[in-house]
Amino acid sequence: MPLSLSLQAVPEFPRQSDDAIPSSCAKLLILLIKSQNSGRARIPWRYPQSRALGDPGTLAPTVVNPRETTDSSPPSQRADISLSRTSGGILLLGFSGNWLLGSELPSLDSLRDRLGTDTTVKRVGFDTQLLGQWDSALISFLLKLIRACEEQGVALDQGGLPDGARKLLHLATAVPPKKDARKEGKPSPLLARLGKSALQALQSGREMLTFLGEATLAFGRLLRGRAQYRKVDLALVIQETGPQALPIVTLISFLVGIIMAFVGAVQLQQFGAQIYVANLVGLAMTREMGAMMAGIIMAGRTGAAFAAQLGTMQVNEEIDAFKTFGFSPMEFLVLPRMLALMLMMPLLTLYADLIGILGGALIGVGMLELGVIEYFKQTELALSLTHIAVGLIKGTIFGALVAVAGCMRGMQSGRSSAAVGLAATSAVVTAIVWIIVFDAILTVIFDVLGI
Repeated sequence: MPLSLSLQAVPEFPRQSDDAIPSSCAKLLILLIKSQNSGRARIPWRYPQSRALGDPGTLAPTVVNPRETTDSSPPSQRADISLSRTSGGILLLGFSGNWLLGSELPSLDSLRDRLGTDTTVKRVGFDTQLLGQWDSALISFLLKLIRACEEQGVALDQGGLPDGARKLLHLATAVPPKKDARKEGKPSPLLARLGKSALQALQSGREMLTFLGEATLAFGRLLRGRAQYRKVDLALVIQETGPQALPIVTLISFLVGIIMAFVGAVQLQQFGAQIYVANLVGLAMTREMGAMMAGIIMAGRTGAAFAAQLGTMQVNEEIDAFKTFGFSPMEFLVLPRMLALMLMMPLLTLYADLIGILGGALIGVGMLELGVIEYFKQTELALSLTHIAVGLIKGTIFGALVAVAGCMRGMQSGRSSAAVGLAATSAVVTAIVWIIVFDAILTVIFDVLGI
């Protein structure tokens, strides 16, 4: 008589892995395989589909009558639910078929109506013997059913579900709601908002002083020759902040010189003193506008790039890796950027002064009918080394401010793409504000000193 073999779940044997078979069944399997090889037995294998996913039960071979195997029809592949009443007011839900995403699933509306109208139902149970393959579609359906039972005050017994489904339901229902996730209905009081803003400003000031202190210590180690950084990185940053910035500095400085010449010509032409346009453009560019415009350009171009680079390294945990290997991020990453920008800004300031004077000369010679030699001679008389030195001092300070703002915001960035964007924006805003504030302070100091 031919035999058939079925693998079924038995709770007596602890399961070690998905493919493990209890050692007590090994002898039976060997005997059956030998019988099959000798032609004395045919062994069709059957795996219960209800155990295909998530059930930690163990697999044990069970010899069944082949007539029973032939007569029992396989479960339908279409997801379906059958309802049956048992004693004690229990509504038993029989799940059958494959409950997979993308397949047609039964609606919960009729079941919800049944729970709402039938007051004799006290408990809901499950029968998953005919359940095939399932995924998150089944979990989503069960979560909706749990909420419906809670609304109707009906108890729900999860004992008939596969262990994997029960564990997923436990995880889905055990996570507490995140605090402060919902928007508060009433706004905070004014004093509370002011206090919160003051605390945030105090924290920001403390972080800025900490960063400045670490940067100062890094420069001290650089002067002693003990700073850890690569010279090739410094050369690369110098190239990015110097020669590659010349096109945008040229365009902006030239247009600023033209604008200032136009503004001066409108007023000076009324007195026939258009020759003094050369004085106006020369003094304004060398003392103020050359350094300021170069600083603002570098804040938007280089400061944002520094913040984005360091912020991305925060997201990728590269800065943590530097600390793990014993390298100081302040020396290895921040110091070359600050040093490069402080070295390049005086040169960019001189270049911006020259281009701005050429832009003013274009207006003076082309529209005010001034001679080329006359214009540049007047510019030479108006300028002195003191004026040029003032612009160079401001440019160097502005370069340090841009580097500090960009590196500080990058090191303070969070670990997400949105945080990197906010860090770049904050670096630009911080650098421009610092440039304007320090320019005003330095202008007052130079005026008091008579420079």
